[in-house]
Parts: sequence; C-alpha cells; structure tokens
Amino acid sequence: MKIREIDIYAIRLPLVDPFIISYHTYDDMPSIIVKLTTEEGIVGYGEAVADEHVTGETWESTYAMLKNTLAPLLIGENPMEFERLHEKMDKAVYQAPAAKAAIDIACYDIAGKKLGVPVYQLLGGRYHEKFPITHVLSIGSPESMAEEAATRMKQGYSSFKMKVGTEVQADVQRIQAVRDKVGEGIAIRVDVNQGWKNSANTIMAMRQLEHAGLDWLEQPVVADDFNGMVEVKAKTSTPLMMDEGLRGLRDMRELIEKQAAHKVNIKLMKCGGIYPAMKLAHMAEMAGIECQIGSMVESSIGSAAGFHVAFSKKAFTSVELTGPLKFSKDVGNLHYDVPFIQLNERPGLGIDVDEAVLQELTEFSTKVTK
Repeated sequence: MKIREIDIYAIRLPLVDPFIISYHTYDDMPSIIVKLTTEEGIVGYGEAVADEHVTGETWESTYAMLKNTLAPLLIGENPMEFERLHEKMDKAVYQAPAAKAAIDIACYDIAGKKLGVPVYQLLGGRYHEKFPITHVLSIGSPESMAEEAATRMKQGYSSFKMKVGTEVQADVQRIQAVRDKVGEGIAIRVDVNQGWKNSANTIMAMRQLEHAGLDWLEQPVVADDFNGMVEVKAKTSTPLMMDEGLRGLRDMRELIEKQAAHKVNIKLMKCGGIYPAMKLAHMAEMAGIECQIGSMVESSIGSAAGFHVAFSKKAFTSVELTGPLKFSKDVGNLHYDVPFIQLNERPGLGIDVDEAVLQELTEFSTKVTK
C-alpha cells in the first residue's frame, strides 16, 4: 500500500464564543486538514492546529511545510510504516510537530480502515470505556466564570478547567469565586498557560489557594523553567501538571530526571502525532507520572485521534479534548454524550468528514501528487 496523493486544506473553524487564554484571544480556530489517499483508494484524514506560542509554528508556516516539504517527501510511501515515516520526516525537518501530526493522524486513519479496526486497536486495544468531559472556562470576570460554571453544572458537568494567567491576584479571585459557586464536590483544574511567569508568583498565589481543593495546577511558570516547576512542586501541596514545557522526548527525560511535575499534558500537536504520543506515555508510565491527553482546540479529526490514544492506555487518567463542542460548524461528526465521551467501534478514527463543510471553511488548498 502506497500514498498516491495528499490534499492540504487551510481552514478556519468558527467558534460559538471567543476562546480566551493568558496569551491570546481566538475568534476562530485556524487549522490545517490533510487528506491522504492511497493507490487503492483508501482515504485518511489528519489535522494540524499550530500554536506559535508553544511550538513556534503558525497556520501559514504549517501549510507551507506540508505543501513544500513533508507531503512531497511521503508520496509513494507505505502509510502503515509509522516508525520509518517519522524517521523520514525528522531527518527532513527539525521539530514542526503539528505539521508531522497531521500526516501521522491521517496514516493511522488509513491503517485502521485498511485493517477494519478502530485506531485504538492499533495502540494496544481499548482500556477505558468512557471519559468524563471537563468543561473549559475561558478567562473572564470572577462573576462571569462562576455563573458559567453554575450553568454547566446544570447540564451535567462535574469538572471544570479554569483558564487563568493574567494578574495573579485577579486570578486568585477568579478561582475562589468558582469554588464558592460550585461547592466542594466539583473538580476544578487550573491552567495558567505560563501566565504567572515564575515560581515566586506561583507560590504566593497557591498559598492563598491551598484550601480551594484544586485537582491540579497546570503550567504556572514559563515553558522552559523546569527548575521553577521543581520549586513550586516542593513548596506547595496541589498536584502540578506540565503542559507547554513538555513537547517531545527530550523534555520528558528532563522532567523525569528533575521530578518536575506530578502529571503531564500530552498533546498530539506538541509531540508530532499518535506514534510519538504513545512513546511519551510509555516513558511517563515507567516513571509513575499520570498522563492527560490535551488539545490545541482541534476539530473532530484531531480530537478523535487524541481520544484513541487516551482510551488505549491506563496511564491516561483524564482528557481535555473539547474543540468540537466549541465550534458552531465542524468538518467531522465526533459524538459526545455530554458530559462523557465514548468512542465507537468503526474503523480508523471512526468519524465521517463532511467534504462540503471542509470546502466551505477552506481559505486555500493544494494537492500534492507524484
């Protein structure tokens, strides 16, 4: 089996509401959709959602990388030879994980369809039956975040991920307001997205929040400050998760060596796709570190890929893949039984891609063949 052609679509996914985090406000979500077609006509879809604040990739650079370098490189290759495909991409391009993830995901979709099995069966089989969905609260006033949490509780949500990372004391007020509103029985995870900058600010904030009963605190310091994470972990009692600081194998080795976090947030867009994500999960499991599959707010394509990874490994104890719930229009039909997600048993990623919607959302595209 060989790859015959690769179609690349630069799209913008419309959001129901703006998505606000510490370093950016998104009015829509730029994404790159990749469609791989084999010589026998099997089609696989992949996705790249770049974030220049995390991996240095942009929407435009990812499109160019796929069009000019990675796609031409892989025409004629066997999409089921994952190790060799990644080696070939890594030799051609340093880093660029989101671009590589798009190819990787599409290859897994093809492999599953070729063999007639869901992607999670290619990763060791299904371990989890379902995961609870955590609702993400964008940055707002303490009152608005608390009210949104209360509304979502009525819809069945029992856990929230709070986006903070502005001025430290304002963030403390946001967190306290949500906890006061939802009560003690609801899980709250706090994601700072590097916004508190350093360990001093973080320790000061957490000393005011020690009794808030947070599930964990995610990436409070700048991404590369492993020593800052170590200090926060040593001087606070809330479990600590690393996100932006964990991209690939090198980061995971340093994290394990320094014992810099209790948990890690693995994202396919940060590490290069399903295949490298599984390697990171194995490393974390060996070190006794819990894993989460997180999101760059992908469509049904990228989100489904992340779920297949999470469902296949015991080390994954949580998921945060809510992109499709945030879009007013999506290219795929990943199904959520809010407040849970349960994967189906269809081959590949298990979703249908609406070509008409894909074309509607496309701003520019290209086809790469021999």
